[in-house]
Amino acid sequence: MPIDPYITLLLGTVGVAALLPARGAGADVASGASTAAIAFLFFLYGARLSTREALDGLKHWRLHVTVLACTFVVFPLLGLASRGLVPVFLDDPLYQGLLFCTLVPSTIQSSIAFTSIARGNVPAAICAGSFSSLAGIVLTPLLAAALLGGSAGGFSGDSVLKIVLQLLVPFLAGQFTRRWIGGFVARHRKALGLVDRGSILLVVYTAFSEGMVQGVWGQVSPGRLGGLLVVEAVLLAVMLALTWYGAKGLGFGREDRIAIQFAGSKKSLAAGLPMASVLFGAHASLAVLPLMLFHQMQLMVCAVIAKRRSKDPLPEVTAEDRAAPSRTEAGTATRSG
Repeated sequence: MPIDPYITLLLGTVGVAALLPARGAGADVASGASTAAIAFLFFLYGARLSTREALDGLKHWRLHVTVLACTFVVFPLLGLASRGLVPVFLDDPLYQGLLFCTLVPSTIQSSIAFTSIARGNVPAAICAGSFSSLAGIVLTPLLAAALLGGSAGGFSGDSVLKIVLQLLVPFLAGQFTRRWIGGFVARHRKALGLVDRGSILLVVYTAFSEGMVQGVWGQVSPGRLGGLLVVEAVLLAVMLALTWYGAKGLGFGREDRIAIQFAGSKKSLAAGLPMASVLFGAHASLAVLPLMLFHQMQLMVCAVIAKRRSKDPLPEVTAEDRAAPSRTEAGTATRSG
């Protein structure tokens, strides 16, 4: 299970923030630049998502409702249950960060990639990840207000508005301008992908710089970090099992179960980081630490699962599992005609 090179860059960025944190006017410049970069990132998300693709995805509403329920209901409930692990495995700041991790939306890119490798329903994964990210712009801050309360020190009506302006408005602007720039975005997807990753690195540097200046890292011990890793490993294992076997119990076919497992068991670093910087202020570095660790863990484990799923014998796929999507598509076609 190789380490994602991007995680190495993230850890390197944390190291730079620890040695050379942004202070004073430099911190203001870094904060403004990270805000602009994240807004541009979500603008690109909007420009990439085909409106027709999104509308077609709505036809498979049961799958999307299942993914949303896993992301914004089951995950937060497990996060709340982890409160019982304080103070044995976690201290209170790390617990708050872990709970916040369970509130953020699902990923887009990695869900699509792993679903494709495992020969799952890729269009469903695209729509599920996009819908989850869009819903998270509203649901994550509301859930943070309800479950974290005063722990999310920066939370207020103004912080919700700030998140909407920083994430939702650029996304909608990207959707609106897609007809003119969609082709350019598609042709330069690889180059613009560097913007995605660079934006996240900038947000990480800003958040961890502020944490260093405020001295919040003195609260974390190696033992607590080890306890956090154990808790997150159990959390990921539970969600992977629930999404796979729960989807089977709900009657989904193999391809849909793969999309549900990979979209419903993940948490987005790209969406979570900017939200944490707004909600937690100076304590954002501790708040996003569980999310960063969970992100790497989910990539490593899901890469192994996707490769194993890709080797499933085809006869098992074409018998009963392929029949369910076929009936759904036939029914949709009949209603549309």
